[in-house]
Amino acid sequence: MSLASVSSSSSPLLRRVVVTDREPVRFTLDGQPATALAGDTVLTAVLTQHGSLRRNEFSGEPRAGFCMMGACQDCWVGTAEGGRLRACTTFIAEGMSLVTEGAIT
Repeated sequence: MSLASVSSSSSPLLRRVVVTDREPVRFTLDGQPATALAGDTVLTAVLTQHGSLRRNEFSGEPRAGFCMMGACQDCWVGTAEGGRLRACTTFIAEGMSLVTEGAIT
């Protein structure tokens, strides 16, 4: 089953079920306010809010990371400032501004 058939960009891909008592971290995702928990990676923060991390630059299909340890290059996500970061190895920080559409890969 492909990621496209499981999720749309409007519904979260991940749902938090156990740890919910950490401090909230506010950030912006595609220009909209969002909240994660302290200690979340950017990947977790985005996918608990959104259906994908970014779109494949060749096919346009949604992507959500692959190896989860920073080796595969599949989790690059853009910042509103035009930079990019690896979502699986970068921790969310207060005030981050991230973009899923048009992210540099």
